[in-house]
Amino acid sequence: MKVAVLGAGNGGQAMAAYLALKGAKVNLYNRSPDRYAAIKEIGGIKLSGLCNGFGKLNTVTNRIELAIQDTDLIMVVTPAVAHRFLARKMAPYLRDGQVIILNPGRTGGALEFYNELLKHNCQADIAIAETQTFLFASRIIGPAEARIYGIKEKVFIASFPSKKIWDFIDDIQEFLPQFIPVENVLKTSLDNIGAIFHPAPTLLNMAWIESPEDFHFYQQGISPSICRILEKMDQERMEVAYAFGIDPLSAKEWLRLSYGIKGRTLYELIQNNKQYKGILAPGTINHRYVFEDVPMSLVPIASLARVCKVETPTIDMVIDLANIVYQKDFRAEGRTVKTLGLEGLSSREILELVNKGYRQRKSLNKGFSFGFVKKLGDIISLGDVNS
Repeated sequence: MKVAVLGAGNGGQAMAAYLALKGAKVNLYNRSPDRYAAIKEIGGIKLSGLCNGFGKLNTVTNRIELAIQDTDLIMVVTPAVAHRFLARKMAPYLRDGQVIILNPGRTGGALEFYNELLKHNCQADIAIAETQTFLFASRIIGPAEARIYGIKEKVFIASFPSKKIWDFIDDIQEFLPQFIPVENVLKTSLDNIGAIFHPAPTLLNMAWIESPEDFHFYQQGISPSICRILEKMDQERMEVAYAFGIDPLSAKEWLRLSYGIKGRTLYELIQNNKQYKGILAPGTINHRYVFEDVPMSLVPIASLARVCKVETPTIDMVIDLANIVYQKDFRAEGRTVKTLGLEGLSSREILELVNKGYRQRKSLNKGFSFGFVKKLGDIISLGDVNS
């Protein structure tokens, strides 16, 4: 398989090296050449931890057209705030049959990616998928060197429209057997556990993060008291999922499923997760745990909640706190039902759209008709038709 990995950060370097060691022909793209200079010089990435070896890469570049040229699979491994930029950059160069996977999509990633490709006149017949979480717990530990601390046992993946997943999942599972297909991208988006584990602990540990002292983000930064806040946020997230007809995983269930660990409470499960050990807290509060997970995770969850009239007071409180600390309006910057092309749709219509790639439309004179997805641009335009 020919693969392009977009992003040379902690996740991207680990993914590129891992897939290369699995036998894929891998191209690595990053916008900033300084991030990959050492990788280009030695021709690959040294990987350690749960997977060891030298992942030799085919091409290392900051030209996206070269990275995705003649590839079967495009793995987007960047913070979700970069998804719109990448969609714009690659739109002219995509070709029929390519598969794009957002690792992860956070909340609404696949829908946003489709919207952006549509705006830039992409006509390629492609598949867009998103994972619920990132496969690895990984970090860059040196020039052209990454370490994998943890590999999840199962990672949910879905495509938009949902049936597209069956066109490519067998090929993906040859390299990544942990990827388990689920019903639709609402499932992956609303099972976004990063929304629960990242922003609130970062905001509630601001003083510690701003001090010179390092600490372990999960084992030390998530105390029993903070866990009570996370559990409340998690319950609100699940209530939104239930309102859309999605059967969600709780954060506790997700930890058990992903890492095979045991524990009664959320705090016990986090403490018992050996794969979280060694992961330090951010060195600054200016970190993707807030800049990504508030606008691209919490804001769209809260926006979807309004569609089905579910209250999310704890999630809203964390968004408000982030707005105060960072002097931003993350609600204005983030994903919402409007930016995702879902404004004016009911929860039933949104579910129908993500499942089928089309939704039933009512004509004043002709009763009901159906719009079908044939090309990329047919999808989101249906979401703008009044019922």
